[in-house]
Amino acid sequence: MIDQKYQGVLFAFIMAFLMSGIMSLSINILNVGLVEGLVSIWLRTWVFAFLVAFPVVLIISPTVKALMNILIKGDNK
Repeated sequence: MIDQKYQGVLFAFIMAFLMSGIMSLSINILNVGLVEGLVSIWLRTWVFAFLVAFPVVLIISPTVKALMNILIKGDNK
């Protein structure tokens, strides 16, 4: 198993992997339709999308966490 200290990086990797795959497929279908060769088009764009998404998620995660801490009201009992 992976050490607990890598939880943030693993979360970012999985999130970027899944979101880039889903978004690149949906955008490709929107732009080119269900054409022959869609899978190869999608896989090529998925690689590019993931290479952008992974570092972006790593960079913006601390800002998103800080924003969530501001927006989510804590239990003050």
